[in-house]
Amino acid sequence: MRKPQTFADFFSGIGLFRLGMEQAGWSCSYSVDYDSKKRAMYDGHFRDAESHYALADVNVVNASDVPGVTLIHASFPCTDLSLAGARRGLAGKQSSALWAFTRLLRDMGPRRPLIVTLENVPGFITSHNGQDFYEALKELDDLGYDVDALLIDASHFVPQSRLRLFVVAVERGYRVVSPFRNERVMSQCFYRRNKLAQFIRSHPALPWNLRDLPEPPRRLMAFNDVVDIDNKGWWGAERTEYLVEQMSDLHKNKVREMTGGRRWSYGTVFRRMRVRDGRRQSTAELRTDGLAGCLRTPKGGSARQILFRAGKGRMDARLLSGRECARLMGADDYQISDELSGNDVLFGFGDAVCVPVVTWLANEYLSMEVKQREASMVFEFHDD
Repeated sequence: MRKPQTFADFFSGIGLFRLGMEQAGWSCSYSVDYDSKKRAMYDGHFRDAESHYALADVNVVNASDVPGVTLIHASFPCTDLSLAGARRGLAGKQSSALWAFTRLLRDMGPRRPLIVTLENVPGFITSHNGQDFYEALKELDDLGYDVDALLIDASHFVPQSRLRLFVVAVERGYRVVSPFRNERVMSQCFYRRNKLAQFIRSHPALPWNLRDLPEPPRRLMAFNDVVDIDNKGWWGAERTEYLVEQMSDLHKNKVREMTGGRRWSYGTVFRRMRVRDGRRQSTAELRTDGLAGCLRTPKGGSARQILFRAGKGRMDARLLSGRECARLMGADDYQISDELSGNDVLFGFGDAVCVPVVTWLANEYLSMEVKQREASMVFEFHDD
């Protein structure tokens, strides 16, 4: 039976999608991911992984393994879709896992869920000039779903700049959606702008069913709120001074201004390859707008975000801690075992979804779809 308000979580990682959905009253019936280190983090927090978490590659999961649920979510790998990757798109070794996921949906037959959601980087929209995104949505169309797409920045909820694309596919009902309604909704909607709006308008044959949504909430948390003041991992003076020497003159001036303050001021730093002093070299870029940069998986030195503070005549720097990353993802109370390496923790959070974004999406969109289907008497239950 397909039970209301239940979901399955594919590419579930450390379980932040689950956290967000549970805060909106949903219940997790099944999770799957192939990464044993992420599974260890998941189990350390939830303590119930043995009951529903399959440690497996999606390519070997069978449709019969997936229980009947209302919603199935997939945060499939972004490696081949992101600007940081090689842009191989859905033909790439990792991002092609989406096709294994849609194969499972097809194999589920009448047990397919009412709702399918996908989450990935905005680069998905333009991958291979939009062809990858089109093929993914066309696959959902062929499976009997109407589609919607949203760009949501986590900065409306937490002090982290993290723009992500969410696709919401709902089982096609009895209503034919007017393209004029879609255009009205899109023209007024904060979440469908620029390249996404252009894509929607240039693909009118796709089964668009765009939901009118409220504007995002006003963020209440400041970046200072995520700083772990008890963390003792500050670098020595020599290493911190070397970091500042890697900055442009503009950012060095900002450091001097911060250092002269009577209180601590905080910022974040990423190292990037830039032309500085006439040659291409590693350059430290300081961000002081009250937001952290987008958390990443620490696959290289440039992907590790640095916390910088200055004031009271001094300056300090260190890597963001696991606890700070948890707070930046809206998972303040996430249980992090001391047995995990710092790199594994950073990888887990850098590859996850922002919890309050998921909760907002569930409350403002997903739960409402379920209720509307129930009210209109077209929500069907299927036997396992």
